[in-house]
Amino acid sequence: MTSKDALVARAAALIPLLREQAAANEANRRLSPEVFDALGAADVFRMTAPKRFGGFEADFVTQCEVLAEVARGCGSASWVATIFSAMSWLVGTLPDKAQEEIYDGQDPRISGVFSPTGKAARTRGGFVVSGRWGFNTGGHGSNWTVVNAIAPNAAGVELPTCMLVRSSELERLDDWHASGMAATGSSTIVAKEVFVPEHRACELPSMIEAQYPPRHNSANRYYGYPLAAVLTVNAGGTPVGIARAALEAFGERLPGRPITYTTYTNKAEAPVTHLQIGEAALKIDSADAHMRLACRTLDHSAGVKLATLARVKARAHVSAATGLAREAVDLLFYSSGASAIQSHVPIQRLQRDMQALANHAIMHPQTTTETYGRVLCGLEPNTPLY
Repeated sequence: MTSKDALVARAAALIPLLREQAAANEANRRLSPEVFDALGAADVFRMTAPKRFGGFEADFVTQCEVLAEVARGCGSASWVATIFSAMSWLVGTLPDKAQEEIYDGQDPRISGVFSPTGKAARTRGGFVVSGRWGFNTGGHGSNWTVVNAIAPNAAGVELPTCMLVRSSELERLDDWHASGMAATGSSTIVAKEVFVPEHRACELPSMIEAQYPPRHNSANRYYGYPLAAVLTVNAGGTPVGIARAALEAFGERLPGRPITYTTYTNKAEAPVTHLQIGEAALKIDSADAHMRLACRTLDHSAGVKLATLARVKARAHVSAATGLAREAVDLLFYSSGASAIQSHVPIQRLQRDMQALANHAIMHPQTTTETYGRVLCGLEPNTPLY
């Protein structure tokens, strides 16, 4: 078994645990320590870390396959794992001192937020940062947190700057109350004059353009991608996995169920069901294809400077996958009858999770498709996240 196959297999083996805990974690609005530990033990968090620190440097199609398997068990767990694995990759672009500090113990648990809603001042040896950031996914289980703040560079120019801080140095608010992806624990974090050393800070515009500081893996093409492209493509596995889970959940409830107020005593024998499940399955296959096209953009271009069109197109493929997955989940949910709205029926949670994910700014199909169309028409992207 290859390391890729092993990573995917270990993720798939988590599905029973994730499904068993999904309802309780949703009620608690965060993942349990047991789920965090299981994801860590399965190497999900470190699959993007440097091999030097016990990581796997997994290609993007492997990342998305792993995250799709996690999503088959729990969408919230997959989204937390998506953020943690992307942040683990990000640390591989920082100076060696930061890598040695953060990868210590070979179980990187790193959450992150990218809205530059903080403010930092230069001080001897680094920065002092204060601010508050919403949507800190999985922060309850992280040891480190990526925050972004407006800070002066060496020339005094104020720029968004990516900073790594210890999660224990941040205050976490109890303000995460969501209709979908509820178990991600994406609450607000607050920093009050937290010191960040120079080696744990990097200007965000430079990272967006793949301009990283010198480090031991500077020549490693795997850590030479533009940051935004990594964040978007890595996110493609979760929507596909949620849709697969919905198809499985629909099939499990199908045998012997009637269609109320009709003469169909077995829903599985009704032509309308055949059309519904067939259409949903094809949408899921199409979503999977878009996910793989996005991954291919990065996996087949390591070391090559990505053109604007390629970067925008990769994000467009991920958002297209998200839109198709949402359509499939909606179709299966609306085909499940009124009994599916009960809290103990898994497909209602999958539907809410999918709706929440499809509203994410990076994943939103219409917004990203417009950007793709702009570039196809010869205009500049209307977003820095590509």
